[in-house]
Amino acid sequence: MFVGKHIYSVDAKGRVALPAKIKKYINPEADNTIFMTKGLVECIEIYPQDHWKTEIMSRIDQLDDFVPEEASFKRLFLENVSEDNLDAQSRILIPKNLLEYAGIEKEVLVLGQDKKIELWNPEKYEKYKEEFNSSYIDSAKQVMQKRPR
Repeated sequence: MFVGKHIYSVDAKGRVALPAKIKKYINPEADNTIFMTKGLVECIEIYPQDHWKTEIMSRIDQLDDFVPEEASFKRLFLENVSEDNLDAQSRILIPKNLLEYAGIEKEVLVLGQDKKIELWNPEKYEKYKEEFNSSYIDSAKQVMQKRPR
């Protein structure tokens, strides 16, 4: 489970090192391979290969190419996917188009989000949090209420 937030630098080649506290939760089944794509908000989502195959692609595979909305989403989602392997220093190379989408330049906020990792421009993340101005307690009551499983 990926948790916590960390500020790191982006090197001149567009590489970002994953924090040790994040990397230790990448399953051996992922074979140090990750998949990246645009997030639904201005961030980059990173999935270890095992989760990508079992959770993300299994849902994408269920989309019907003959339903225009589903086919459109599938195209838009998959066109921005990039695969990479962690190098010896636990770095990943972030494609330029994804860095531009998220507005990431020299610094990156690495955010653990359970089964995925998000990369954010630190300033954009702070603005994003400000947009949801309800209190933490109010948010918890609203979204964490008991739901049927």
